[in-house]
Amino acid sequence: MLEVKDLSITFLDDGAKAVDSISFSMAPGERLGLVGESGSGKTVTALAIAGLLDRGRVRTEGQILFQGLDILSCKESELLKIRGKDVGMVFQEPMTSLDPLMRVGPQIEESLRVHSKLTARQRKALALQVMQHVDLPDPETTYRKYPHQMSGGQRQRAMIAAAFISRPKLLICDEPTTALDVTVQAQILNLLLRINEQSDVGLLFISHDLSVVRRLCQRVAVMYKGRIVETGPAEQVFSDPQHEYTQRLVAAIPSRGKGRRQ
Repeated sequence: MLEVKDLSITFLDDGAKAVDSISFSMAPGERLGLVGESGSGKTVTALAIAGLLDRGRVRTEGQILFQGLDILSCKESELLKIRGKDVGMVFQEPMTSLDPLMRVGPQIEESLRVHSKLTARQRKALALQVMQHVDLPDPETTYRKYPHQMSGGQRQRAMIAAAFISRPKLLICDEPTTALDVTVQAQILNLLLRINEQSDVGLLFISHDLSVVRRLCQRVAVMYKGRIVETGPAEQVFSDPQHEYTQRLVAAIPSRGKGRRQ
């Protein structure tokens, strides 16, 4: 479904190389975790895959093949056909991603207005159905709410509903649980797992939280200073890390067995 080949991304304004010759692939329905510390290149990679990089501000090398289409070299008109329809994206902070002046329901429907010929009534019916699927309370009432009238967890569910409503092949989740408390975080992870298992949507999950990635993902790719330093099945990487950086990351995962003072 997705193949990233020797991808490099350099910012033209300062010459910084954010991504340096990385390669990985994803099969349909797979859950892949892209992990690493802040500044390692995870989010830039995700934006490139989603076709959201400003081409005038970066220089790219290599290929990003999504179902055979090269995201880096295709025309903007071709990108528009897949962005939001075949590739959906959930960002870290929904309060900055959702329009504060627009009711939530129409925002969830946005990709349907772009990619389908459904009537307004049909779009609303589908939006209410998806809102129920992501466990938003009382969809009819929530449909008419503004983002500030919802909790952080509800806003993130709305973002997931908006990304999922067109039934994409790939859902890119960029730190979607970082701004949430532990209980809500667990609920969102369970929701993403359910969407993946029931709809066979591929999940590219980006995080610096290894315990979350271990719980959700089947495979892991570890990024450090713009490079992928280790990749493999999640349990293998976490139980027997090979690269020194991965070993440090795994060693830093908090353990409930350690003493309280430590």
